[in-house]
Amino acid sequence: MTATRARLSRPARRLFSAALAVPLLALAACGYGSDAEDDGDDAPSSSESAEGPALSADEVTIGYFANITHATAVVGLQEGDGLIRQELGGTEVGTQIFNAGPSAIEALNAGEVDVTFIGPNPAINGWAQSGGQSLRIVAGAASGGASLVVNPDSVQSLDDLAGARIATPQLGNTQDVALLNYLAQEGYEVDPESGEGDVSVLRIANAEIPAAFDGGDIDGAWVPEPTAANLVSRGAETLLDEGDLWDGGQYVVTHVIASQDFLEEHPDVVEAIVRGVVGTNAWINENPDEAKTAFNTALAALPGGSELPAEVLDPAFDHVEFLNDPLAATLKTGADNAVNAGLLEETDLGGIYDLSILNSVLADEGLPEVDDAGLGVED
Repeated sequence: MTATRARLSRPARRLFSAALAVPLLALAACGYGSDAEDDGDDAPSSSESAEGPALSADEVTIGYFANITHATAVVGLQEGDGLIRQELGGTEVGTQIFNAGPSAIEALNAGEVDVTFIGPNPAINGWAQSGGQSLRIVAGAASGGASLVVNPDSVQSLDDLAGARIATPQLGNTQDVALLNYLAQEGYEVDPESGEGDVSVLRIANAEIPAAFDGGDIDGAWVPEPTAANLVSRGAETLLDEGDLWDGGQYVVTHVIASQDFLEEHPDVVEAIVRGVVGTNAWINENPDEAKTAFNTALAALPGGSELPAEVLDPAFDHVEFLNDPLAATLKTGADNAVNAGLLEETDLGGIYDLSILNSVLADEGLPEVDDAGLGVED
């Protein structure tokens, strides 16, 4: 995997190594973090960390998706061993798992989650619908990991999409916007709401897309990992890697947003989450093989979850870049794409970012600051 490497601080490494030595659940048996550095200093066990003093909030609820593009959350929020949980000390952590971003925005607006990992377009929509009052983007998490994959028996090339049935995870989610924008640029007419037109865009939950493909109900899908790799393992072919549409191949696929109210009232809790994100990204990038195992074990531990086979896990994981930079410049492009697709009116994104906490954490780690592309909170 080619990924930006983040340096994990010595205290965090000690904490992670000590926690990984504790045989919690099945993680010790799978060797999660077995190669993590241990400099020999004493460090509290994960149970001691969990019993530490709470921060300004007694509890926090964090949302994410059970996708490889959200591996930072899946691994970092793992019971006992997750660095995000450890950074939160005695603050109780609740989690909610979503299929796609619009549902996560609804939960954030309803106060059901305080912080969530999410794609760019739902964050943009949430910002627009609230008049810039509901959320702030506080950190990056991942780039890449989305593809248009098709049944080669029905779609042989990008010029062969007329009449095809292409799935996306949800109306208005990041891959839905990417597909609609691409089709519009290629001259295909599709109603953005109904998905009807020269190409049929079908909104199907990620977990249900493989069955729809196997049953012949769709000809392909524009989806994140591991759904894309799953379809390829079933005979699909990758027609377009979304990274090919972006300068340098980088584009935000997952970032971290916080409720504005929660961020204002509990900045220390948000800081702890961001520190956990930075630490988890560093560990994933420095230990890719162990990270795959950790992700798979955590995925299987989720309700209704199961481990991914190697033929899905390996290519899917290698398709995603885990990084702290939210790639703010690509967010504006994503907003323009949503406007072009007919799913968003022109929106002022000024203030959608507050990267002050992230840049403080990065400075502590000796890492360079990241840029908000002029879309940050005004001082």
